[in-house]
Amino acid sequence: MRDLFVAAIVFGALPFILKRPFLGILLMAGLGYLNPHRLCYGFMLSTPVVMIVALVTFVGMLVSREAKRMVWSREVAILVIFILWMGITTTQALYFDLAIIQYEKVIKIQILTFMTLLLLTSRERVHLLIWAIVLSLGFYGVKGGLFTIANGGAYRVQGPPGTFIEGNNELALALVVTIPLIRYLHLTEKNKLVRLGLAAGMFLTALAAIGSQSRGALVALIITGTIFWWKSRNKFITAAFVGVVAVVVLNVMPPEWFERMQTIETYGEDASAQGRINAWWTAYHLANARLFGGGFETWQAGAFALYAPDPTNVRDVHSIYFEVLGEHGWIGLALFLSLLGLTWLKCGSIIRMTRKRPDDTWARDLAAMIQVSLIGYASAGAFLGLAYFDYFYHLVAIVVVLYTIVPKPQAALAKTKQEVPAPQAPRAPLTLGSALANLRSG
Repeated sequence: MRDLFVAAIVFGALPFILKRPFLGILLMAGLGYLNPHRLCYGFMLSTPVVMIVALVTFVGMLVSREAKRMVWSREVAILVIFILWMGITTTQALYFDLAIIQYEKVIKIQILTFMTLLLLTSRERVHLLIWAIVLSLGFYGVKGGLFTIANGGAYRVQGPPGTFIEGNNELALALVVTIPLIRYLHLTEKNKLVRLGLAAGMFLTALAAIGSQSRGALVALIITGTIFWWKSRNKFITAAFVGVVAVVVLNVMPPEWFERMQTIETYGEDASAQGRINAWWTAYHLANARLFGGGFETWQAGAFALYAPDPTNVRDVHSIYFEVLGEHGWIGLALFLSLLGLTWLKCGSIIRMTRKRPDDTWARDLAAMIQVSLIGYASAGAFLGLAYFDYFYHLVAIVVVLYTIVPKPQAALAKTKQEVPAPQAPRAPLTLGSALANLRSG
């Protein structure tokens, strides 16, 4: 029954995607983050649903009259260079047969990123994409939060098997990154019941991240929570929310959880932590010895034998930074960090441009919350190898498009056109209902 339900949604949507390919972008986001097919037990489990939807969306882009626009910016240029550089490092990889398979996966992710860039042409579409991401990952946040409460935190919250977020650590990162986006929707939504649901979703998603029993997630939540409070409009309410989460954690989580979290202070005695540090040193030595790094999937026994302080301790690298450093060298790391940093700075530019413009409060809130999400990714990612997770690149695309959507300051426009532009009429509030209505009307 579950397979038939998922199949009906996916295949039933294909004719509509041909006419409105942006629906394909939303569906691919849902399939990529919710992964409903991975929760099935029959034929849908192995059906390449994302590829099918992507192909139909591509055809729709070619034949439909739906608005399309390629946005070029310094972030997009850095991303293109990074993709090309990864192709070069793949040709020089220590394990070429493994590296080429991973590079093909990365290319597929980036093709979808650029398809999103092409079709993300309005504030309503940006808003709907955020909803698609939040509903998809929020499913695991709500489910995981209820699971944590029901079981007293005795069991780890896990993601769907065979996906980017399968493990407890990976799911925790995705949930930490999602909480600020839920807050953005909470700020913009006018319907009281929807706002209440979003508030509950934030609370349960935070509990689910705690319930993953990921030490990296705890560190990321503390850092992200601080930035979340700093960026918040109402700091008192935000502080109260964080306090309620803390109180529930203290009363729900078992002693074993606290014992595990306390090992953060004694990482030098922890075998898992020592294995990660050994892999990080391997990445450092590898990048110093090879301009192109080791290429994708370089974390094999042979590479550790050549570059690791302890050649017998072979582990995955578990860090977005050392993952890129070891696989693509110092140049690759510089490109990756530049993409992360420039995206953060572009959010800051959006916030400054919209600070005194009530009609663009939604854009200011979104930029601020994406900055918090980036902090979550950067902090939790320090302990996880998710450098190629499509979530990060979706955020980059959203920020790049958001900057083009937001009207530029009047003074800058006047200087460019040598005239003062006419004042704009107030725009309707941005909500889920208005975004869907705009999508239906074309």
